[in-house]
Amino acid sequence: MTSSVLLFLGTFLASAVEAVEALTVVLAVGIVRGWRSTLAGVAAAVVVLAAIVAALGPALQHIPISTLRFVVGALLLAFGLQWLRKAVLRAGGFKPLHDESEAFASEREQAGAAASAKGGRTDWYSFTVAFKSVLLEGLEVAFIVLGFGSAQGKLGLAAAAAAAAVAVVVAVGFVVRGPLARVPENTLKFVVGVLLTSFGIFWGGEGAGVAWPGSDLAILALVGFFALVSVALVRELRRRRTAIDPAPARA
Repeated sequence: MTSSVLLFLGTFLASAVEAVEALTVVLAVGIVRGWRSTLAGVAAAVVVLAAIVAALGPALQHIPISTLRFVVGALLLAFGLQWLRKAVLRAGGFKPLHDESEAFASEREQAGAAASAKGGRTDWYSFTVAFKSVLLEGLEVAFIVLGFGSAQGKLGLAAAAAAAAVAVVVAVGFVVRGPLARVPENTLKFVVGVLLTSFGIFWGGEGAGVAWPGSDLAILALVGFFALVSVALVRELRRRRTAIDPAPARA
């Protein structure tokens, strides 16, 4: 039960972060250049992602579970540490915070400067930018869904969490008709980084033959440990930042 809840939460939050970033690009391009070609690019990317998940999902079922958990655990650990490192540096003031409003404005400027499609032809700029954005962000979501779902034998639960996250982000984006600038993205990445790192170590250890005390409850201990270590690192970085530059760090 514990692992299922954390699996759903981790997949949902990670998918939400990627969906917010993709939505920012799609909205900017669609508003400036029109929605027909933009949505066509989104649809094409979704088809490609669905094909990847459909192809890899069943294939992963044929890999021995211990090997699968070890490999997925190692990949999730690398992925999680990357997210956690960036989140800690941003929270500590050593890396600028990601600004969705700024990214939205930049994409709108680039979309407006690009050559327009003539007549009723497909606007390949809109199609390509939307396709690339959704595909790249979606690949990370697909990796997390396949990793979480296959290693735990709960691919359906992981896919449902990702679908729910994307649906929520798209619905909110449709209502506000703008970038989701108020979403605490760095906080989400901080939480996701802790969860991915914890799951990565847990599953990697299981794949290597480690018998964790308390079984799935060990995940909670790992989450608590990495959360405390990360918060301590943020405080130390802020202390060093203050010592270097007493003025508040700007994003």
